[in-house]
Amino acid sequence: MPGSAWVNERKNEFYYRKAKSENLRSRASFKLLQAVKKYPFIKPGYVVVDLGAAPGGWTLAALRLVKDSGFVLAIDLKKISPFEAPNALAVVGDVTQKETIYKILQLLPHDPDVVISDVAPNVSGIWELDHARQIDLATQSLNIAISLLRPGGNFFVKIFQGSMTNNFIKEVKRHFGFVKMVKPKASRSKSAEMYVLGMNFRK
Repeated sequence: MPGSAWVNERKNEFYYRKAKSENLRSRASFKLLQAVKKYPFIKPGYVVVDLGAAPGGWTLAALRLVKDSGFVLAIDLKKISPFEAPNALAVVGDVTQKETIYKILQLLPHDPDVVISDVAPNVSGIWELDHARQIDLATQSLNIAISLLRPGGNFFVKIFQGSMTNNFIKEVKRHFGFVKMVKPKASRSKSAEMYVLGMNFRK
């Protein structure tokens, strides 16, 4: 029987090839699509803010979900290649800076229905440090979501599991009526990467 490392490698290769064949910029697109299939937190016509969007994998996935009637704003520290779709816009911005909130507001047609965040730190290899940095970025993303979302809106964010996870989930529960930990099939099974979903935002 093949070992787990072999299985993971084959799975990663499958999603990489699938992303290429479907003109998606990243295999990470399938993480979002799989999560939405199970919990429909992005729907046609929605306005979506995509934090930490480079290279644009989640943005393209979100565009599929909101269809022509929706809008997706992609934000990252790195410049993102422009999107062909007229209802998508990519801008440079820092999720840790308050000015980013004002920049987002100026570019949206109305308060967003969903904020998604795949923001991640530069990994140091020191687990406690990487976990703390990831939770900090997730918290910054949560603060942006709280500032921007319409009542009843949704939030989806990446975290690394660790000692600070429970406190972060408690904070999300303060603001959302439904909160769930999500591990999409496209995510590496051995990875500590998880996603926290918050639905029904209480303004």
